[in-house]
Parts: sequence; structure tokens; C-alpha cells
Amino acid sequence: MKKQLIVFNINGEKVEVFADPAESLLYVLRERLGLTGTKEGCGQGECGACTVLMEGRAVNSCLVPAGKVEGKQVLTIEGLTLKAREKGLAVHPLQEAFVEKGAVQCGFCTPGMVISAYALLKENRQPSKDQVRTAISGNLCRCTGYKQIEEAILAASKKLNNELVL
Repeated sequence: MKKQLIVFNINGEKVEVFADPAESLLYVLRERLGLTGTKEGCGQGECGACTVLMEGRAVNSCLVPAGKVEGKQVLTIEGLTLKAREKGLAVHPLQEAFVEKGAVQCGFCTPGMVISAYALLKENRQPSKDQVRTAISGNLCRCTGYKQIEEAILAASKKLNNELVL
């Protein structure tokens, strides 16, 4: 298909990219914009490794056609780190909690898990364990199991309730 100019906001910055509108947002992020934090796992929307926020909602970027992001706001794991640095932090408290609780093993699923957790915490600062499980139910991890991930999200929730970092 013919490439076209697609204009959208990525991590707080307006970008213009020439892409086939049928290409996945994941491909555009990684190959055209060099944002490699978002991972490609299954390419079918089953694993959640490619999760980003689009208009504030967690989506599988492998399933979003690039043409559908025209004029939209997209946040990747790199953008979350940028948000933290704007507040004088090295990483976002959610990312820090993942490290502290051992929720990072090989790290492949971590960006998608963190973004899914971030979406939850933006909506609900004090989620229950069941709400955490539901929020990350679209993200698969083959290394840690989910106990450490749940603990990390709940720990970040407590920390974020004391700080307005989201």
C-alpha cells in the first residue's frame, strides 16, 4: 500500500511519520521512530508485550493500524520514564517497584506490564489484588509468575498515593 503522512502525539511530542496506514503501530514505534521499549511478542494481541496507552487506554499496539493513530495521544514505556525525569526521578515509581519486588526477570514482558499497571493506577489509585489481576490479565509473563508483579503494582499504588507522580 502507499505510504501517507501520519501525525500524532507520542510521549508528549508531536511526530510526523510516513507509513503505510495498515502497518501496525508497533512497527511504526519500533522501526520508524526507534522506540524499542515496546516489544513484539506474538503479533496477534495475545501476549501484551506491545501494550501502550492510546488516548489513555491500554492497547495492544500490534493490533492498531498506524492510520488509526492520526491525531491521537500515545504513551510508551519511554514516555513513562520521561514523565518521571520531568519530576526529577530516574524512573517512574512503578518501574522502581517492579525492580524492588523482583518483578523483572528477562524483562521482555515488563514494558507492557508496566504500561497496563500505569493505566490501572491512573484510574484507580488503590486497586485491590483482584483489580490488579484483571488489569494485567492481557499480559503474559513466562519468567516470574505473577506474584511479584502484583506485589510491585500494589507497592507502587501505596507509594503513588503519597506522591502525585502519575
